[in-house]
Amino acid sequence: MTSLSGRVTASPAELLHQEVLAPQFRYEAEHLLPSYVAVEKVLALEYARMGLIDAHTATRIGRILDRARTQLPAADPVANMSDIAFALERMVETGLDATSTTHWHVDRSRNDLQACAQLMFAREQTRAIAGLLLDLGTTTHALAASHTDTVMPGHTHYQAAQVISPGFYLAAVCEHVIHTAHRLLATYDRLDASPLGSGAMAGQELPWDRERMARLLGFATVQPHALTGVASRRAVTEITAELSLFGVTVSRFTTDLLTWGSSEYGFIDLPDDLSGISSAMPQKKNFPVLERIRGKTAHLTAFHTDAVIGQRNTPFSNLVEVSKEAGAHLHACCTTAATVIRLLTAVLDGVRFRPDRMRKACEREFLGGFTLANLLNLREGVPWRKAQVMAGRYVVAAMDAGRAPRDTDPALLTDICAAHGIAPADPAALLADAFDLDHALRNKKSAGSVHPDAVAALLKSHHHELAELRRAWDLREHRCTAALARTDRELGLEARHPADREAG
Repeated sequence: MTSLSGRVTASPAELLHQEVLAPQFRYEAEHLLPSYVAVEKVLALEYARMGLIDAHTATRIGRILDRARTQLPAADPVANMSDIAFALERMVETGLDATSTTHWHVDRSRNDLQACAQLMFAREQTRAIAGLLLDLGTTTHALAASHTDTVMPGHTHYQAAQVISPGFYLAAVCEHVIHTAHRLLATYDRLDASPLGSGAMAGQELPWDRERMARLLGFATVQPHALTGVASRRAVTEITAELSLFGVTVSRFTTDLLTWGSSEYGFIDLPDDLSGISSAMPQKKNFPVLERIRGKTAHLTAFHTDAVIGQRNTPFSNLVEVSKEAGAHLHACCTTAATVIRLLTAVLDGVRFRPDRMRKACEREFLGGFTLANLLNLREGVPWRKAQVMAGRYVVAAMDAGRAPRDTDPALLTDICAAHGIAPADPAALLADAFDLDHALRNKKSAGSVHPDAVAALLKSHHHELAELRRAWDLREHRCTAALARTDRELGLEARHPADREAG
């Protein structure tokens, strides 16, 4: 067996092998091997197209590559320099006679091979996360639709502010899930350009059909600039950026759920199999799953920061520092994001709102103060700022008198109005309309408001968007699956599983 290099005559040191190369080899063998195999198969087809190997040899190469899934040699400093690309090269060379491999690997570089395999893996991870996101959106949508008429207090500045509904709040969650799915789709499409054929950095010397290679790997197009093809790892920074941003908002949603589930609020309950206990206090029912979700969202930002810092202050060229170290946590980031999404989906699938507790919380607060000011302005012609002052004074006076919001005092409002030179025609009606909780939901007229009909309209549009997004992501999944099946057919190999045959 020939040496892999004439420039470097020694194999990697044992320390380098143990601490760096072998762990990298194991990671790539576990996560990127299918992508490496797919790329090598396409390159074999190109060699055949250019007449550098015959069709029979290309088929044999394909069969050897398929065995890599179960027979890939281990990282070996001597045999393959503990590098997965060299290990695959050696597998093919060992499985074929010398004359068949004369031109095998001519005009090739690991740089675009690695960049392509990494990008294919990133695409796969993104598609998987998108599917989970859409499942979360569907679950959230169903829960929101069942609570458009249920009243609960909405908060601003940590203070009870206005009457809302769980359906209204959850429609915002659904909207954000859809927003993230759209952004991930846009990110995916902008990154869906094959770097294969970029070579080491400046292109290749043989007439490789880059468009054909891209199609056979399921890419939408070709990365037009060879240097960008091997130097850029923006897929890592952009995907982790989107997941980090999603995590920030999930953390905020989860904070609300933690608050609503506290003993002071008691707005929600979770099933026992999603709950925890106290080791000391038997009366407690804890919700550590929510703490786990919020805690894990912090990792998403950390992973993104790691990717960004790993690339900054590096030259724009192919570097192990960028291609391996700066992207080392992409899989961990995607895995963590998937866990966050699955856990949140399970929570929203099992959560039970407690309308009695939420209504009682609304009944304790003077949430109709804003409405009272509006009514004084619109019905009685009181200038807005004066109406706001008068409404505030009524609230303070009623609280001092120990009255609950629904225990209205028309005489008190009349006295306050009189002090400002106003004689309201029907103070009782003003107060009844201002502090009626169910009226508060239906009193909103603007699109996107808490009105049950407005929420239903939002959810209807969300339903259509979720369906369109599902179709868009399925189309991209099908393109990749069909492309790999086509590659196998052109190599004369059987499809790997029934889905591939159908895709073809």
